[in-house]
Amino acid sequence: MSTESPRSRRTTYFGLAVLAGLVLGAVLGFVAKQGEVSWLATTLARIGEVFVSLVQFTVIPLVFTAIVVGITSLRHLGGPRVAARLGGRTVAWFAGTSLIAVLIGILIGTVGNLGTGVAVTPSEEAVANIAERAQGDWWSFVQGIVPSNVFSAFTEGEILQVVFLALLVGAAAYALGERAEAFVSFNRAAFGVIQKVLGWIIWLAPLGVLGLLGNAFASYGNEFFAPLVSLIVAVYVGCALVLFVVYPILLRTVGGISPVTFFRKSWNALQFAFVSQSSGATLPLSRQAAVDLGVPRGYASFAVPLGTTTKMDGCAAVFPSITAIFIANMFDIPLGFGDYVLIVLVAVFGSLATAGTTGWFTMLTLTLAAVNLPPEVIATGIAIVFAINPILDMMRTATNVAGQIAVPVLVARSTGILDEDALNAPVGSPVPADEEFAAA
Repeated sequence: MSTESPRSRRTTYFGLAVLAGLVLGAVLGFVAKQGEVSWLATTLARIGEVFVSLVQFTVIPLVFTAIVVGITSLRHLGGPRVAARLGGRTVAWFAGTSLIAVLIGILIGTVGNLGTGVAVTPSEEAVANIAERAQGDWWSFVQGIVPSNVFSAFTEGEILQVVFLALLVGAAAYALGERAEAFVSFNRAAFGVIQKVLGWIIWLAPLGVLGLLGNAFASYGNEFFAPLVSLIVAVYVGCALVLFVVYPILLRTVGGISPVTFFRKSWNALQFAFVSQSSGATLPLSRQAAVDLGVPRGYASFAVPLGTTTKMDGCAAVFPSITAIFIANMFDIPLGFGDYVLIVLVAVFGSLATAGTTGWFTMLTLTLAAVNLPPEVIATGIAIVFAINPILDMMRTATNVAGQIAVPVLVARSTGILDEDALNAPVGSPVPADEEFAAA
């Protein structure tokens, strides 16, 4: 008789369904491209668009309620001192691992001499559109964090402003204590409702990836990827080094945690992150993976949501460093030692710019502007990357999510609050719910 739990079986079936979606999507996209079957290409595009829309509409309310409830839940971990200590260590780990990731990206970009000999010219319309979006500086970015209207931050999808509001409101609710309990209860209930809705959407992931990947093959084909294969490979190699080398080494040497255990319990989240290309949409799975790894639910509900917008080793460190070198080489613009220092600083201190599904654009724009590339070069370079972004974003997001899970585990271990029983429990074992959260 099988001892595999129902939850573990569902995870296995889900993984097989996603794999089937990947394979079938690639086949259908190839058929649509080779046979010029317009209706098939259109159908694949529509399937992908619907899935992305379903995922994206949950991100704003999910991030806001998760951060608010996560901050207020810290009072159950031992008071303000414990909360401050956990918050400080979390941010320190975020910065430290981002530094390692960006150095890996720079090493790969310089050793590989990426971009040399590549000549791809986007349309004039694409260049003009991106040139308009790429305008701005650090001060404009800082000003953009604080919303002029509370409601516009939500209606216009300004995730950075939503995060700022959530941190501010969560801190106020934390300070008020019992007087804000009704407000916290409302956010807790809303968080649960959103998780349930997103849980239903998650089960559509195999169909969604079929459409997304199929459309990529139907639109671009093998011929399009050939000039940019070096960039695609470099980003995947850089992210893989962070995901499968850096994190496991830190978990083993600092946390004394088996990398095998980490990947077994986080694989469902990493897999969905790869498919959905959204750290925000993966939030419930990421938080549950951290809890399964022994992180107290209250701390996980603070650190993981915060990490979805501030811990982006794929989008904010590996990707912009490699791509900046690629674009500079493509236009024969040499980068000096000072430029590489600026790339590092942007990656470590500019991670707040990575939010939701568009964080890569903000970080790449800031990085290219930091090394003082001409505006037309920035616009053209980003337009080229836009074309292959869906391919790159899969691995970037999986790397982001791995860090968002690994850092809370390391902090929990270093502060002595890691639950050894939960860590050592078999994959798929039920996790006891506490009064603050129900299991996702």
